[in-house]
Amino acid sequence: MSAHSTNAHPPSDGGREPGPPAAEGEGLRRTLGFRDLVVYGLLFIAPMAPVGVFGTLDAKSHGAVALVYVVATVAMAFTAFSYAQMVRVVPQAGSVFAYARAGLGNGAGFVAGWMAMLDYLLIPAVAYLFSGIAMHELVPEVSRWVWTAIAVVVTTALNLWGVRPAARVGFAILAMEIVVLVVFVVSAIVVLARDGAERGWLSPLSGDGTQGAFALSAVVGAVSVAVLSYLGFDAIASFAEEVTGGSAKVARAVLFCLALTGVLFVAQTYLAALLTPVSSADLAAHPDDQGSAFYSAVDASVGSWLHDLVAVSKAVGAAFAALAGQAAAGRLLFAMSRGRRLPRLLSRTESGTPRVALLCAATVTLIAAVWAARRDDGMNHLVSVVDIGALTAFALLHASVIGWFVVRRRGSTVSWWRHVLIPVLGTAIVIAVIAEASGSAQVVGGIWLAVGLVVLWVQGVRRGAEEDG
Repeated sequence: MSAHSTNAHPPSDGGREPGPPAAEGEGLRRTLGFRDLVVYGLLFIAPMAPVGVFGTLDAKSHGAVALVYVVATVAMAFTAFSYAQMVRVVPQAGSVFAYARAGLGNGAGFVAGWMAMLDYLLIPAVAYLFSGIAMHELVPEVSRWVWTAIAVVVTTALNLWGVRPAARVGFAILAMEIVVLVVFVVSAIVVLARDGAERGWLSPLSGDGTQGAFALSAVVGAVSVAVLSYLGFDAIASFAEEVTGGSAKVARAVLFCLALTGVLFVAQTYLAALLTPVSSADLAAHPDDQGSAFYSAVDASVGSWLHDLVAVSKAVGAAFAALAGQAAAGRLLFAMSRGRRLPRLLSRTESGTPRVALLCAATVTLIAAVWAARRDDGMNHLVSVVDIGALTAFALLHASVIGWFVVRRRGSTVSWWRHVLIPVLGTAIVIAVIAEASGSAQVVGGIWLAVGLVVLWVQGVRRGAEEDG
């Protein structure tokens, strides 16, 4: 069923939800259910996302790596709750672009979409690159940039096929990742029951004591890195015009996905910390060992067979994480085009799929991923810039909740804890994470923001000239 075209805002009593503005083509089709939304969210995040950053977090938190993910889940819950508030009243593709435009105005909407674009276009490139690197390790005869390009082509074809078929294939891949995670959990429990833990049983929550007493500041510093594992749950909101059963289902999916990934992250890092044969102090003293710390723990305790199984799962899972990210990026470009902030060609749909926008997103992602795959420092360059865009967009999301419900009074009543306290606390957390980001990421984010403001100014000048004419 096609999405309807209705007014941009609901009446003041909040009784009706706004629909998307008219777009070229037939619009997006409502074919996704609750399970499909959760699949896309979990695919984008990846159930074993902590594997790559486990060693870094363990070293930074003084061994309290599981506590880091407990705190990070709570911190990101503020953002998830704000998404749930806005998707109910602005159930449109484009996610934070649509929310900021409704709650703060067109200019803020463009800035939010522009900053989210940096994240949505480059996070898939990172995932594709990770997939290419993993496949190159398994089949070294083929260059990693070739594997990276193959991953882009295959997943783009699935996205062009349609959101429903892609969700079905994604569900199969996600099931595989869950099975591998279950195998790890069961194997870890068996080893711990048989041989005991390498560290204290409470150390993943209280620290291993090798870097001094428990330090809350160390945990908070590690949280600034850990929250980046969650980027992607927000992509669920970009499918608001393609879900059956109303926007409340999208809100539930956002919250459920975050809660589920939080449980998975805490469980696997808790077990991995107990299996790790080296201390957090050793990892802090040897940064080169941090990236492989999870695999080293598996090798030492369970065996190389599980190491290889996890590696294959991460290679395939990363490619399909990029599939979900690419799908969200295409819908963001589609929504911004429909809102006349990007070329109108991007708002065209075929068979209910924004194929032009998807191809544009895939092209940018392919160029970035292959460029990075051909450089030794390519991963570092990409990772350093992908997060600032999402975090800035999150800040505008929280402001949108206040703008919609408190300033514009679009809702029937104002809840001070839902519409003021949670967004304010969420904004404070996001700002703190941005402050902890690397200097290069802050510079790139600032440049991208400046370019966006120039584009916004040029658009304003052109529209003013058209009105005068």
